[in-house]
Amino acid sequence: MQTTVVPSFFLFGEAPRAVGDRFLHLESLDERTRPNNWNIRPHSHASLNHIFHIAEGQGEMRAEAEVLAFRAPCLLLVPATVVHGFNYRPGASGTVVTLSEDYLRALAGREPVLAQVFRAPRVAPLERGEVDGRLQELAQELVWEAPGHAAAVESLLLSLMVTALRRLRQAQAESEPSVIRPQARLVARFREAVERRYRTDAQLRDYADELGVTPSRLRGACLAVVGETPLRVIQDRLLLEARRGLLYSNMTVKEVADHLGFEDPAYFTRFFTRREGASPRAFRQGRRPGEGISRSPKTPAS
Repeated sequence: MQTTVVPSFFLFGEAPRAVGDRFLHLESLDERTRPNNWNIRPHSHASLNHIFHIAEGQGEMRAEAEVLAFRAPCLLLVPATVVHGFNYRPGASGTVVTLSEDYLRALAGREPVLAQVFRAPRVAPLERGEVDGRLQELAQELVWEAPGHAAAVESLLLSLMVTALRRLRQAQAESEPSVIRPQARLVARFREAVERRYRTDAQLRDYADELGVTPSRLRGACLAVVGETPLRVIQDRLLLEARRGLLYSNMTVKEVADHLGFEDPAYFTRFFTRREGASPRAFRQGRRPGEGISRSPKTPAS
């Protein structure tokens, strides 16, 4: 039984394959978007993280259930495994930097804060020309073997990631009261735990114990930061995966329910209908993969 929810590529349009622990790739945004009429259908990468530098133009990025509008100059940050697609305005230009999950872990092992760059799909605004020179240098270093080549590549990559991190922090600081920040960190840790355990029968107390807080403190943090209870956060993640299964796979409703850990398909149907406003069957019949992003009938693009 085929259970693939969305296409998973190596680089966009390429079959998945293993990469080295220091894999780093750079290419022009134009290389894969222009042949696909500026639209990249939803897909994912099992072990590759992306930094898209949008130098000119604008568009929309679909990341899971969100649609994020962007306008140059900016960075689009896409973590590994996140389902994403793009609808660019014709003429958009920029660069795509791809690094493996193993390489990211190695860098974050030395500087843990770097892992936050790929905590979630986000848009980081830039100043005009802020990273252009570094990306040009990186492109050059990746194609020659001058002395210190590997060190130069890594230093330029680190510089780009630090810029992304600082721009994200700056945008967050401008929009978030300081009192919220410790709670935001707790909620971020909770979301990470949910990502690992949402298909199990873990209860709120289990999550609170893992995070070293009381259930009431976790509830207060979730309400303050995202305006939802912890249970709602867990259910949102289940609902997201349910939508994926119904939209992008040929699994039956029962198989989607089993995949998500529901012992009773009828209970899954009630849960989905209550949250989505339509039964799983009606949702599948009324929606199409990639809604909101034009799709090419040809080979999938990244």
